[in-house]
Amino acid sequence: MRDILKTNVSRRAVLGAGVAGASLLAMPAVLRAQDKSLKVGVYGGYFKDSFDKNIFADFTKETGIAVESVAEPTGEAWLVQLEQAAKAGQAPADVSMMSQVAMLKGQTTELWAPLDTAKIPNAANLIDHFVNKYPDGRIAGIGAVAWYITLVTNTDVFKEAPTSWNALWDPANADKLGLLALVSNSFLLEVTAKTHFGGTNALDTEEGLLKAFEKLAEVKPNVRLWYRDEAQFEQSLKSGEIPMGQYYHDVTGLAAADGQPVRSTFPKEGGIMDSGCWALSRASEKVEEAHTFINYMSQPKIQAILSRKVGTAPTVKRDLIDLTAEEFAAVSSDIEPIIPRYDLYTTKADWLNQKWTEMIAG
Repeated sequence: MRDILKTNVSRRAVLGAGVAGASLLAMPAVLRAQDKSLKVGVYGGYFKDSFDKNIFADFTKETGIAVESVAEPTGEAWLVQLEQAAKAGQAPADVSMMSQVAMLKGQTTELWAPLDTAKIPNAANLIDHFVNKYPDGRIAGIGAVAWYITLVTNTDVFKEAPTSWNALWDPANADKLGLLALVSNSFLLEVTAKTHFGGTNALDTEEGLLKAFEKLAEVKPNVRLWYRDEAQFEQSLKSGEIPMGQYYHDVTGLAAADGQPVRSTFPKEGGIMDSGCWALSRASEKVEEAHTFINYMSQPKIQAILSRKVGTAPTVKRDLIDLTAEEFAAVSSDIEPIIPRYDLYTTKADWLNQKWTEMIAG
């Protein structure tokens, strides 16, 4: 049970500010020159181990393409490494799993080789927002995995589940909340916009962003902990010391299955969906192999395996996947999600961080 929890922590830590040593696993160890091979970058630790065990071996069996899996360091660090290597005409990995913000930053330097969907017929299975595009419409990346941040509560303290993110603003919840500490990983501006201003397009202007900051500032009396360390909040949630907050749906479900008095709720406004993309380095010479790999990963049956074995939410349409209702609920929801405004964290990062410190978490 707890192994899967480690998966979630390491995958998200790497996307944000976590660490994972760069290591290399070759499979098989010795490749003959004429054999087809592909280097694939994935988040380190148990997450990478799960891919090696549950995905890559079968991919090689089916396609004849051997995979060397590379444990990526932090999202930003890996982006810099890929960029510098590409300038020298090298690819530390041909295909990498990248955060949405890293995808956008890589677009600005044309780091990602455009993908040909004619060679990825399974891309048609994807939910639209998992296809990452350059401004001119070229395909920069294809959704690899997703996960949710939801509204979580301690069931001993809250006998009934809340139904809306509006619970964060309820004066009855004074000093009861644990919320993520950064503007760029809490996505609370998006939650505020969806809950109070009709949707995340309310954040299109600086005026709209300031209104969202002002509204979000109203939750401050309710916040006991702004957390960076997931484990710290998880323990406080289980004990009831901090009985409500935002947390990862899959990890909360695992804790509940272990008998802990916790629940995860998808509010009526939707859970926050975060995700990673498969992207091809422009320096890679393994273009055909990369398209074969991304096409393979976009199959409903593979997305189902990832949901069952790795705890990720599927990036393909619900009606194509054979997850039972219980399996699907463990990782996802049919309620339309809140999609983070990743564009803002690339174009207005400094301004957002400054306002966040001044008005919210400072």
